[in-house]
Amino acid sequence: MKQPPGLKDADPALVCKLQKSIYGLKQASRQWHDKLTTTLLQIGFIKSNSDYSLFTKHTDIGFTAILVYVDDLILTGNDLIQINHTKSVLDKKFSIKDLGDLKFFLGMEVARSKQGISLYQRKYTLELLQETGFLGSKPASTPMSYNSTIHSKSGTTLEDPTSYRKLIGKLLYLTHTRPDISFSVGCLSQFLACPTDEHHKAATQVLRYLKSCPAQGIFFPSNNTTTLQGYSDSDWATYLDTRRSITGWCFFMGTALISWKSKKQSTVSRSSSEAEYRALAMAACEAQWLLFLLRDLKIHHPKPITLFCDNNSAMHIAANPVFHERTKHIDVDCHVVRERLMSNVIHLLPIHTTLQLADIFTKSLSPSPFHRFLSKLSIIDIHAPSLRGCVENIEDSSPEIKPIASGQF
Repeated sequence: MKQPPGLKDADPALVCKLQKSIYGLKQASRQWHDKLTTTLLQIGFIKSNSDYSLFTKHTDIGFTAILVYVDDLILTGNDLIQINHTKSVLDKKFSIKDLGDLKFFLGMEVARSKQGISLYQRKYTLELLQETGFLGSKPASTPMSYNSTIHSKSGTTLEDPTSYRKLIGKLLYLTHTRPDISFSVGCLSQFLACPTDEHHKAATQVLRYLKSCPAQGIFFPSNNTTTLQGYSDSDWATYLDTRRSITGWCFFMGTALISWKSKKQSTVSRSSSEAEYRALAMAACEAQWLLFLLRDLKIHHPKPITLFCDNNSAMHIAANPVFHERTKHIDVDCHVVRERLMSNVIHLLPIHTTLQLADIFTKSLSPSPFHRFLSKLSIIDIHAPSLRGCVENIEDSSPEIKPIASGQF
């Protein structure tokens, strides 16, 4: 603690009395992060320029990484000596609490078997269903109705929008491990200012869909590769109120889904080609960021990232810079994509619409194509009866998967 600037006192040992907890101050988290960063840098860790919450340390013996969220840390690596040394340094400096192998972190559950690692939010989902009274509801096959559209004037305005806003906020946090609800939750979140009963009804379908698969999450197979590939797509003029399009993309490392996005575009596109190209530009930037992250992790990716697009016009514009009249209004996005192409960051390939996995992030689908795409996103439910033979028992009462070997503080 130090005296604030401007306070003139002869005794420098005097400090101000806090009227509230220092943990709740706005600058507390920044000061904590600076102190933690300084400590980690002193013991040889390097702060990632791609993700400021990631710290890595490479030695001749092995590799160690720390992922930080305020005062919660995940420590992992293949050098047990370095991991124990890092624990001891942090304990002397901050008096940490070692929670052992990683099983639960910020509402996310981590489990492991010989087949791979699963990341899901079953406990969070069941608590949400119980809180909203949908624990015994009838399950839904899709998170959003595919034969109807909603807009800002649909239905009657809710007298108290607080419950709707709280529900959408909790569903947004659930999208960290549930890419299957990213589009529906993103669509419903645009009505937070003035929700109606129709919007609330659509949100309840998301809850009924979660009831059908509360333990569904991302699966990272153990026999995977480090090759990256992505899918980019858009749905032109999706939103009836603003006629803005929606961007959807996803990236895989081998067969594991590692990054995805479902987002409304910031401007109105005058053609489907323009909407597709804006989505392609965002996906190209994400591909560049993933390469930077792999570089920080010392993982070499020798080939350009394959990026699949189902719009021939957008691919022609990317390959041919002569279409001046058609591309003046999207000139910046054109330069972004072409620059990534020329620098071999990405490699564009066409794909048929029926095989475009990013479709699940851009529109509401009927049950058949929805579950077909979902099965290709490396998303599983480890509590499903069909998978119970693939897990190992830790306790006699219930089958579970062994946790990943890493540390949490």
